[in-house]
Amino acid sequence: MNTLYLLLNLGSVSVPFLYSFHPRLKLHKRFLWIFISILLTMFIFIPWDVIFTMSGIWGFNDTYFLGCKFLSLPIEEWLFFICIPFACVFTHYALLLYFPNLKVNKTTAKKISIVLILLLFILAVVNYDKWYTVINFGLAIPLTLLVYKYNTLLLQQFFLTFLVMLIPFFIVNGILTGSFIEDQVVWYNNAENLGIRMATIPVEDSIYAYSMILCNLFLTELFVNKYYKTSEI
Repeated sequence: MNTLYLLLNLGSVSVPFLYSFHPRLKLHKRFLWIFISILLTMFIFIPWDVIFTMSGIWGFNDTYFLGCKFLSLPIEEWLFFICIPFACVFTHYALLLYFPNLKVNKTTAKKISIVLILLLFILAVVNYDKWYTVINFGLAIPLTLLVYKYNTLLLQQFFLTFLVMLIPFFIVNGILTGSFIEDQVVWYNNAENLGIRMATIPVEDSIYAYSMILCNLFLTELFVNKYYKTSEI
């Protein structure tokens, strides 16, 4: 089924896109900043993706995509970095619309950040020879510090909204890594990761999602806040 990856992308983004125009949410008014943030985040994740693909750290099963590639990546993989972040940004803001007090307190956010950073640092050092683990965890650490310093409220909210996002994450990423289908859409070289799977999903993928989504949200919030401050002047 060579349209599977494409359908996963389109299915993930279709409902969030349509509901972005909801009169209460009005996410469409932030579309410019969201898509600029997506583009900037792609400048981090696409080169990483290209290098890892060319190095055999992960790869793609020709059976599940249309066959058109750019810089060694299927077009569907490029769409992944647009569709999935958009759907997750939508989920974050939609949850806050209906649950405006959905956040941990600042002290708890600090404790979670410290524990997360220490855990990722230790795992990266101990597994220094596993490239997916090291690069993945190595990005999440400074990103967490950056967001905590400049937008603590976002981190307070994200630690809870991300837990909700993990539900569709396990479904979509589960399919991509071989759950519910005959083979994998995306395969991984286990010599370059911890070798720990959540069903069929490498445990590193959860941190990969954490960094990708948090980066998009942080940039979106940064641009939106600057825009509104400028507009008030």
